[in-house]
Order: sequence, then C-alpha cells, then structure tokens
Amino acid sequence: MKCTKNYRLSYTDKAKRIVDELTLEQKVHLMGGTVTLKDMLRDINSDKHYNYTPYPAGGIEEKNVDPMLFCDGPRGVVCGTGKSTCFPVSMLRGATFDIGLEERVGHAIGKEVRAFGGNLFAGVCINLPYNPGWGRSQETYGEESYHLGQMGSALVRGVQEENVMACVKHYAFNSMEISRFKVSVECDKRTEREVYLPHFKDCIDAGAASIMSSYNLYKGTHCGHDDYLLNQVLKKEWDFDGFVMSDFIWGVRDTVQAANGGQDMEMCCTQYFGDKLVQAVKEGLVPEDKINDAALRIIRTILTFTEADNNSYDESVIGCKEHVELALETARKGITLVQNKNGVLPFSKEKAERIAVFGKLANKANIGDHGSSRVFPEYVVTPLQGMAKVAENTEVIFYDGSDMEHAKRLASDADYTLFVVGFDHDDEGEYISDDKASSYTDSVGGDRKDSLGLHQDEIELIQAVGPINRNSAAVLIGGNMIMMEEWKDSVSSILMAYYPGMEGGTAIAEILFGDVNPSGKLPYVVPHLESDLPQVDWDTTQQNYNYYHGYAKLEKEGIKPSVPYGFGLSYTTFKTFDSEFFSDEKYITASCKVKNTGDIAGAEVIQLYVGFNNSSIDRPKKLLRGFQRVELKPGETKEVTIKSPIEKFKWFDEEINDWVLEHMDYEVYIGTSSSNEDLLEGKVTL
Repeated sequence: MKCTKNYRLSYTDKAKRIVDELTLEQKVHLMGGTVTLKDMLRDINSDKHYNYTPYPAGGIEEKNVDPMLFCDGPRGVVCGTGKSTCFPVSMLRGATFDIGLEERVGHAIGKEVRAFGGNLFAGVCINLPYNPGWGRSQETYGEESYHLGQMGSALVRGVQEENVMACVKHYAFNSMEISRFKVSVECDKRTEREVYLPHFKDCIDAGAASIMSSYNLYKGTHCGHDDYLLNQVLKKEWDFDGFVMSDFIWGVRDTVQAANGGQDMEMCCTQYFGDKLVQAVKEGLVPEDKINDAALRIIRTILTFTEADNNSYDESVIGCKEHVELALETARKGITLVQNKNGVLPFSKEKAERIAVFGKLANKANIGDHGSSRVFPEYVVTPLQGMAKVAENTEVIFYDGSDMEHAKRLASDADYTLFVVGFDHDDEGEYISDDKASSYTDSVGGDRKDSLGLHQDEIELIQAVGPINRNSAAVLIGGNMIMMEEWKDSVSSILMAYYPGMEGGTAIAEILFGDVNPSGKLPYVVPHLESDLPQVDWDTTQQNYNYYHGYAKLEKEGIKPSVPYGFGLSYTTFKTFDSEFFSDEKYITASCKVKNTGDIAGAEVIQLYVGFNNSSIDRPKKLLRGFQRVELKPGETKEVTIKSPIEKFKWFDEEINDWVLEHMDYEVYIGTSSSNEDLLEGKVTL
C-alpha cells in the first residue's frame, strides 16, 4: 500500500544514495516543472486545453528516477477531451457523508490518471470556506474541518492505492478567488490550529504524498515561501515526508525566499528555480542542504510510487462504464432534499401527464467551474434529458421563463412545475484577472461577492409562478450554500443538486420521480440572513479569519438557521433511539439504534457531535466529530456505533503552544443533523 508513511521511508537510503551522486544542477532540475509557458499557451489557444496531457517536472533518466507527471482535479482527471469521467464536484460528494464511496471515487480517478500516463493527482482540495461565497468552494467538501479531513483522507487513500501520488491543496488559508494573488490572511494561532490546519494534518496522517502551497499570503508572507507553514509545521511538527509543490506560475515569487522557506518544487513552469536557484546556492544565499532535502523528498516519493508498481492501465479505463456508473451513484447519494411540503416529491409518473420546467439551467450541460478543475467528459446529461429518459411518458414543456405571464399559463395547465435555477461557471469558480487569463484558463467566475442568493430574475420567476401550481419543486445548481428566504415559501419542494457531474441530469430526474430515494445531507448551514455569516471583503489585500464560522458561529450566537448543517430529508422516515455513550483512554463512543419507519428503502447519515458547554474557555457549543451512513430496508432497525478520538476534543493553548485536553463533563450527541431537535444527548467525563 503506497500511502503508508513507513513504506515510503523504507526508500530513504536508496534515495539518499542517488542524491549523493547528483550534481547541484541535477538536484535543482528535480525541483522545477519542465513544461514551458509557451507550451501551456499553445495548448490553451489550440483545440487542446490546460493540462491536456500530464505536466512533467524533474526526473533523471540516467538514475532511473521518473519525472513527476501532474494531472489536475478534483472532479475527475482534466486531461484529454471527450474521455474522462466527470464526477460530481467535491461539495456534492461531501454531502454523501460516505467515506467508502469517496475512496471508490479515488480508485477510479487514480486508474484514469495512470491511463493518461500521469502519476500524480492534484485534486484533493480541502480548503475551508470562511464564507460560502468563495467561488471555488465547489472543489471542497463543506464548511466543517473534521468532515473535510475525513473526506479528503478517503480520496488520498483511494488514489494512492492505485499507485498515484495524491497532492493535497491549497496549503493554507485559501478561500478567496478575486484576491487570491494579493490577500494576506490574518488569524490568531488558536484559530489557525483548531480551524484551518487540522484537515491538512488528517490528510498527511493518511499518507498524502504531496502538498501544494497556495497563492495567498499568511501574515504577510507568501504561503509558497512560508518557513513557518512549510518547514516548521508541515515538515517538522507533522513529520511530513513527502514533497511540497507550488501552485502554478504565480506560486513562487522569489528564488531565495521560496527555497529557504521549504518549497521543494516550482510548478508548472520553472521561473525562479532552475539556473537562478543554482546561482543562489553558489552565492551562499541558499544552503545546499536545502536542495539535498528537497531532492531526497522528491526522489523518495517518486520511487515509492513507480519502482514497486506492477499495475498497468490502458486507455479503455478512461470514462469506462464502471466509472460512469460510479459518477451516477455518487450524484444519487449526494443530491439533498431540503424541503418537501405536503410530500409533493416524488412526482407521480402516473399523474404527471404534463410537467412545466422553467429556468435556462434545465437545458444546460452544467458541471461547474471552467478553471483548472474543468473535466472534459464524453457527454453530460442535462436535467431535461434526464427527465425524458426517466419519465418517458410525461410531456415535458420547457420554457426559460422570460415572459412571466406565459410562464404562469404554462404552470396552471401543468400537473407539476419545476424550476431549475442557480449558477454556472460564469457566476462562480476559479478567477483569473484579465492580465493573467490568456496564460492560464478561460475562467471568469470568481467569488459570489454581490449576493449568496439566486439571480433576481430567478427569484421573481419562482415568486410569481410557484404559487400558481403548488405541485412544484425547485432544483438548485451551485457549488455552495444558496440563500432561500425570499422564495422558499413559493414552492413546495427544494432539491440541492450542487454540480452533479456528467450523469447529473439522470440522478436529478430519478430523484424527482421517485426511482431513487434522496439521502444527501447539507455539508454547510443555511442561515436566514447573509449577515449571520462571517463578512468578507472579496477584493482586498488583507482579510481576517475569525474563530467562528458556519454552523458553529450561528449556534454560538444563539441564531437559529434556516436549514441546519447535516440536514437532509428522505422519502421515508427514520427514528433514532436507545442511545449509549461511554469513553476509554483513546475514544469517546456513541451508539444508537436507527429504524426506517417508512415503507421504502432509504439511507440515513448518523452524526456524532461533542459539546463544550462546561469549558472554562471560549469554545463552540458543539462540533461534528464523527459520522456514518447507514442503509435501511422498510421497517429495518440497525445499531450504529461511532468512535471519536479524544485527541479531537483538545484545544490549542497559545500560551504553552500545545494542545490541551480539558478534564470535565462533555455533552455527546448522536442523531441526524446538527440541530438539537434531531439529536439524542448524553454525557461523558474525561
């Protein structure tokens, strides 16, 4: 198993022998990408695109050290055109709360990376959105650090078990797009350690081979140059044995600062390393020991994933039937039923002679951002195409909604009405300013800086047309939380579909018509007011990240959310009962029985929260510390047991610069969302 630390360290001596035989120039060659800016531009401006083929770095053929071959992600492999499997975005996969499923996605992606000729997948994105308006938050799993660490670790394991290096990004504090090249993030050390770094450590502990540093600055220092983040925390404190690479093109700004700060590899074009780094060493500005350490890390990691590899993959695995079915399964399990008044969903195929569908997104192949994470699958199923396939005997009338009176007439004559609304790559996603766009991607998204709600014309459409026919539902498309207060009472049912991948339209239709029972859970909180969320200046050179965000902030301030974190409805009903709570030296354990009290099969996500109301310091009311997805037949009861490491209950004391466990009574909750109404409560003493 290539993801284990001990396995990699067994290659240390061999890697060191190779390093000792290399010239300074050869060692520095390992530390830079070998694709040129000209090569990138040629691909982007032709019938190809960014990362059309794996991007190489390093490699020394005469020493049998393969180059690193980079493939971007995270919703699939970005290489090629009309080939790769496009999985749902990570935010939807986070909504599955299914670690085993995410490992399977990792295996599929790892196989496709290998089939494209790559050996590294840079798609484990675990940045925490301080505010859900971050345009690129679709690439991460949600707002909760513990959840991010668990899901990211699952992807690491899956990818690396296919002998592909997993690169975790973007380290650290990267959750703004418009300002990402200039903003300096500020936060206190306790916030840093408890909120923004733990999920990175979880992925390191899971065996991640590589870390990508971020563009932004932290406390005035570029993260790609940051001695504290890269050398002190990552390599020394966390004992990371892999290598660090920069984010592309603008991730390194200074030769000496980056090399001394712990940057091992400049990607994907060599601008500041290469000859400039050789000269800096010769002038005594960078110790050669720094170069030796970087070379050792790179060689050791690459040897681990190439020398013992007996697997081979041909191109037939790319976009194969098995992987496409996995993408569909993932969409089915992540799409989240947020509201279902009067049980309007699922639509009845027998009663649905005519359905009126409104919103231009219903007829759009919409798989998310068009930046570096863009995948190019063979096809994309739109919601309209999915409905035609799933409910073939139903007349589907599509109208974009531009004429309100005409829309009202269509709604009044239909058995059901459906609104497909939300966002696409123009609204949110990776942002490249005009002066940089021609050299990287065609992305124009950026942060949702104006509003976290729908477009005004969509709001007005739902408000005007929704009440005409109460057999109505809205399907929301987008990468993170969407405000609903202005219009949610105008429709009976609401589905959050995120960006559901190449088979997303199929999954949406299957859920709408009851072929699939929804089981996703929101990996973020939905407030009543945007002002209840942390405020961000999206175009700035300095932004402070406070300790509280998301559901923890609302709960601490006594603000009831519109929809709680971890919430999701089903077409069946569940009951939790007979809870038990106990602890030992390493774990707190919570268990309960869960019964499917309805008449169809379904899945529930049981969640474990730990409360800190007895703390002598300022701590959250409670935090997620475990979860487990469980499938239940009608009438079936299962016992669910969740263990949480006591290490995850500690707080970081800045005065002693260490983690501290409070000895007190802890509240422990087990149930189906973060709302106290959905939880069974107990207590343990540590």
